[in-house]
Amino acid sequence: MGLGAGLASTILWAAPITQTFIALRSEPLYQNAAVMPYANANAPKGGMLSQAAVLATFDNFNTLNGKGTPAEGVGLLYDTLMSASLDEPTVRYPLLAERVTQDPQDRSYVIYHLNPKARFSNGQPVLAEDVVYSFNELLSKGAPGIRVYLGDIKSVTATDTRTVRFDFKTKDNAEMAMIVTEVPIYSKQDGLKRDYTRVTMQAPLGSGPYVVERIDAGRSITYKRNPNYWGRDLLINRGRYNFAQMKYVYFRNGDIAFEGFKAGQYFYHEENTARRWTVRYNFPAINQKMVVKERIAHQNPVNIQSFVFNNRRPQFADIRVRRALTYAYDYEWMNKALFYGEYQRLQSFFHNSELAATGTPSPEEMKLLAPLLSQLSPLQRAGVLKDWQYPRTDGSGFNRKNLLIARQLLLQAGYRYQGEKLVDAQGKPFEFEFLIRQEGLQRTIMPFIRNLKRLGITVTLRMVDAPQYVERMRRFDFDMTTGITAPSLSPGNEQAQYWGSASADQEGNYNLAGIKNPAIDQAIDRIVRAGDRPQLIDATRVLDRLLRSGYYVIPTYSKAQYWIAYWNMYDRPKRAPKYDIGLDYWWVDPQKAQRVTRYLQQNQR
Repeated sequence: MGLGAGLASTILWAAPITQTFIALRSEPLYQNAAVMPYANANAPKGGMLSQAAVLATFDNFNTLNGKGTPAEGVGLLYDTLMSASLDEPTVRYPLLAERVTQDPQDRSYVIYHLNPKARFSNGQPVLAEDVVYSFNELLSKGAPGIRVYLGDIKSVTATDTRTVRFDFKTKDNAEMAMIVTEVPIYSKQDGLKRDYTRVTMQAPLGSGPYVVERIDAGRSITYKRNPNYWGRDLLINRGRYNFAQMKYVYFRNGDIAFEGFKAGQYFYHEENTARRWTVRYNFPAINQKMVVKERIAHQNPVNIQSFVFNNRRPQFADIRVRRALTYAYDYEWMNKALFYGEYQRLQSFFHNSELAATGTPSPEEMKLLAPLLSQLSPLQRAGVLKDWQYPRTDGSGFNRKNLLIARQLLLQAGYRYQGEKLVDAQGKPFEFEFLIRQEGLQRTIMPFIRNLKRLGITVTLRMVDAPQYVERMRRFDFDMTTGITAPSLSPGNEQAQYWGSASADQEGNYNLAGIKNPAIDQAIDRIVRAGDRPQLIDATRVLDRLLRSGYYVIPTYSKAQYWIAYWNMYDRPKRAPKYDIGLDYWWVDPQKAQRVTRYLQQNQR
């Protein structure tokens, strides 16, 4: 009897389960809640949230085809199958799909059941054929990075008018069921009238909370809240999307944008420059408390800013050369002289999270590392096994000790000196171009270039406009550049786009460094196929060690806070989300907005 009961429970447990959420390696906290804890269901509607777009211009609303310069805020036009919780890194709640069916023992498929109330902004229902159409378009015509990200999809099938089945190429990639919930869904009827491969300023039809209100070409985009938005009463949307308008104002660089903020050309500003944050927030509106300045701590892995070597270039193919140039980066002096001590040196590709590798490898990490060690160069092998720390300096600005180490590494790599110039075995000078698109980056790059000059290396700093920069990045047409990677608390397939061998030669993908390392590919595969959270953490820490010890990029600095300033017309829920600033849940206080309006009118006369 006991055996029969146990067998029966096993069979029941293994059967497909239909739920109103999807969770990966965790249990949802809020599936029975009336409202998310970081939302105010009674938040007033109205007003505008305006922000800056420091991109110079835009020319494309087909953002997933990888062409042109995408318009800011275009994601507001589209709903996805489910929506992320801002407190739970691996939980999604219903949006277009009201339910999901999965088999706990067979991850080779997932079934999504669409909400019968789901509508596009023109009132047409969102049907299974629209989901199938959207995925087929992306898989066949999307940007290379998108196709790689969705590469484990075998087929997408409409089993009836509101049920969609995804079949995957493997049965142990649990993340794929969640990945498909992130993709915007387009209208098939609308799509058949257009070509998604083209750059266009006509926005495709969506089902999201906003529609395009006005486009001032090259200057701004304004979206207006759709008064007939079908999903406003869903759990994930209660108290969300409170602004009547969302506006993005375009500026050529950050300094010009900041002056626009001070003048009231836009009302919400997220600061990313220590110098401005420290010394330039002393204008009258701040002193009169018309503008609020805040630091808000978060629990996310920070964005990884870095100097990116194009490892496809012969001068960067040798790990000893990349390591030598890493010694030329003097963070300690820059943090003191340029950053007012406000930043942290990045020591991990998952800095500020439990995913960061610290100390020497744990026994669990060693089990994963052991089969990979023979595939690594001696220098990388030594790096993955040690308590990692990027080279430090005394902060004096001379960096003499580290430059002597760098010089020795370059000599070991086969370079020699002709006078003051570093040359290779054929007598060719070591020189390269550092490509940027933002003028403000020069002050953080020039100290690095000066140190390289002391090593006999000639570097040309070249600044190009945004469209040219985007195109050159797409074709990997650079020697060295800056890069920003946004790590996830639940890493998965996107790691293959950032660091995987397959993406290194795919134009438009995100592996700017051109990394091709089988050990890294295997580490990424371990992440994707991790069965639980502890396994995911160990696999991610192994990847972290491999990336650091390969010297593919020079991680620079970041901060584990949001630095924000806004004209004093906004309110937000008392309880902030753990993993996001939660701007979608803010609202305008009408009385405060009137005061700000009067102030701006008086000071613009």
